Parts: sequence; structure tokens; C-alpha cells
Amino acid sequence: LQPGLERVTRDDVGIAGILAAAAENQQPAGERPAGTQRVESGTPSPRHQRAFRDAGLVDRQPVELAHLGRAVNLRRKLLHRQDYTGGMQALSAEKLSVLAGDIRRWGHELGFQAIGITDTDLGADEKRLESWLEQGRHGVMKYMRRHGSKRARPAELVPGTLRVISVRLDYRPAGARPANEVLDDASLGYVSRYALGRDYHKLMRKRLQRLATRIEKRIGPFGYRAFADSAPVLEKALARKAGLGWIGKHTNLIDRRAGSWFFLGELFTDLPLPIDVPAIDHCGSCRACMDVCPTGAIVAPYELDARRCISYLTIELEGSIPPGLRRAIGNRIYGCDDCQLCCPWNKFAQPTAEGDFAPRNDLDGSSLTRLFGWSETEFFSRTAGSAIRRIGYERWLRNIAVALGNAAPSPEVTRALEARAGHASPVVREHVGWALAQHARSVSTGPAILQ
Repeated sequence: LQPGLERVTRDDVGIAGILAAAAENQQPAGERPAGTQRVESGTPSPRHQRAFRDAGLVDRQPVELAHLGRAVNLRRKLLHRQDYTGGMQALSAEKLSVLAGDIRRWGHELGFQAIGITDTDLGADEKRLESWLEQGRHGVMKYMRRHGSKRARPAELVPGTLRVISVRLDYRPAGARPANEVLDDASLGYVSRYALGRDYHKLMRKRLQRLATRIEKRIGPFGYRAFADSAPVLEKALARKAGLGWIGKHTNLIDRRAGSWFFLGELFTDLPLPIDVPAIDHCGSCRACMDVCPTGAIVAPYELDARRCISYLTIELEGSIPPGLRRAIGNRIYGCDDCQLCCPWNKFAQPTAEGDFAPRNDLDGSSLTRLFGWSETEFFSRTAGSAIRRIGYERWLRNIAVALGNAAPSPEVTRALEARAGHASPVVREHVGWALAQHARSVSTGPAILQ
């Protein structure tokens, strides 16, 4: 297939995964599901369609006939992949072991702090996911159900997948204002540490692509797909199986030597690489994350009710935030890190060397009134390349209105809220009204209302 062709997100049609991963295809994986891509317009005759399907190259998708020969030639190359020494036989166990070691070395050279390899068996995790969904703990995140069993079955998401290469990239920014210092000052807006700098999705996928390219240069074309929180993948479960850490009681991944301030990414591959030993749980009797959660979202060890989680409320949830949870949000305007801030294992976490994760636009501790004063144009300009942009301007103002309602009363806060009282969005107006009511109550009842 020619490089540069547009890809689309569809589950019911698509080119076989082996073609989607062709070496000459330089398009990033994006958020499309497994093995899908769009080809140029044109519908060949049923006879040619049938012949192309019989070659094992396509699944119900019309294909431009001009690319047929090119695709068949690629298929031949894939079926006769060279081994690690340049021969035409399958890779031996010994050579696969050497390749796995090289993959780890290349991963470190590309800036990943840890690399592990696992198989695709997530049976126990799939049962936990099904139970979580049945209890409705995913809230409005309908995408958690949308892809069915693909989320827990890598080989259904990307046909032919035998192994998953899991990688870790630390993100704790070195120069950021101390998190607890910001949380303790109700006049400041707290942004989750992962979102202070550049959005990690593209950065991770580009590096995973570079890792795949190195593998390809060594062994020739192979099947792979790169993901970084960009598809229905049980990232933490795969990382645990790959030995990168264990899933803590707060449901985040923890590494004994590095804590939990890191991103995860995956390279699905058809290479039968040797697998790593899964990590062991070291939470013990500790329940610090459960006790510190402002909204009680960690309802039991290893069980999170997303509907109560501040990250869910400020990022995923559209519309109105439940009034009963607004006070507990405090000054957290995008995400929440409390369960990580209190985790004893994070004493081992090291600041990242990634300049892209350094704080931008003083988001590590700006005043709420300043942030609330951003126009829509300023919001999109200042959040360019940031994960924050995905929530949109309306939710941005909604979240800050709640934080201002929890701030100490002052003329500045009141003026900022009143300036938005007539906002075009009913959601913003409703939360501004709630915030103003909090300050009106504090005036009539005294400062105890804010305790």
C-alpha cells in the first residue's frame, strides 16, 4: 500500500493487520482499532475482490487495484522474513533471546526507563474488567465497553499478536512547584503533574515507532502496532505481566525502584520473543492511598469507582459535577495526584530528564483567578500540545469555578466569578452560581463553613 494514505477508526472493515504494519507505512498508529486503514477510492470487480481476499490480504474492504501487486510483493516478503543472521529460516530460541536483549538496550537508548516483554494472556484481568463494568464504575466512559473483548485480548485487537513489548517513560517534572505546596494554597489551581508539559501520546508513539524501526533493520519486516493510551489496551495489566511493576491498591502501576510517576506504552508484535517474569505485589498492609483519597473513590483495595475519582470528574465527565463531590475537589482543576503523593514507594521516584514534560504557562501553580480569566482563544493557544486541551474550554471554566467556590472569600474571587455569571454555557453558569452561593453562605455563617 502506498505511504501517506488516510487511516480511520472502524471496527467492521479493514486491511489485515500485517499490511497495516508494513515497513514503508510511516503513519502513526493514532487511535484507530486493530488492523484498520483506508485505501484510495475505487471499487474493483467482485472477482478481483475475491482474489485479493483469498490471498489473505484484506477483510471486506475495497482495494484500489493499482496497489494489488505491491501488496502481494510485501506479503511474500513477510512470509519469508529473514532471521537474525540474515538467513531465510525462522528465528531460533537463542536468536530470539539475543533480540530481546537488544530490544531492551535499544529501548533504553531511546529514553525509556524500563522495557519488558509479555504474552497476551489476560484472562484474570478480563474478568476483573467485566466485573468493574457490570457495576457501572466506568461512569460515562462508554468507550470502556465499546470494543468488547479486544481490550483484554491483544490478538483480537491486532491479529497475529504473540507478544507485547511494554515500556515505561518517567514524567515527574524536575522544576515544578512542589505539589503539596500548591494543594495547600486554595488560591492556586492544581494540575496533575503528568499534564504540566507536552502531551505524552505522540512522543511515546514516535519513540515506539523508532524502536520498531530498529528491530526491522535487524530482522526485516515484521508485524507490529504501537500504542500509548491510544487504543483499547489493558496497559497496566500488560506492564505488570512484563515485570514493570505491580498494580497498587489505588490501581496505578508501581515500581519498587521508581514509584509510579510514569507513562506506559506498548508495541504489539508477532515475534515469539521470550517473556519476562511478572512483578510481585508489595503494597502489604499499607492503605495510605485509600485513606487520603478526597472523594473516597478507592472503595476497596485494588478497586476504584471512577465516578467518584477527581480525575474522572474534572477530565472525563461532561456536564455538571455532582454537587455532593464539589467541596472535596478543592483546588484541583485538572486531575488529581493525591494517591501517588502519599505512596511510600514514590520516595524512590526520580525527576524526568525529558524537557518536553517541563511545566508550561506556569500551570504548576498559577492563581485560579488568572486561569479563570483566560479567553477561549487564550485557552486553546496556551494548551496547544497539552493533554489539557482535550477537556475543552467549557470544562476548563467549570472546573475552575468549583475551585473558586472552594477558595477563601475575597473581592478578587467574587469579581472573577461574577464576570462569568452570564456565560453562554449553562454548565459554566450553573457552577459559577454554585461557587457564588458558597461565598454568600460563608459571609452569613462565618469562616467555619470553609473548614
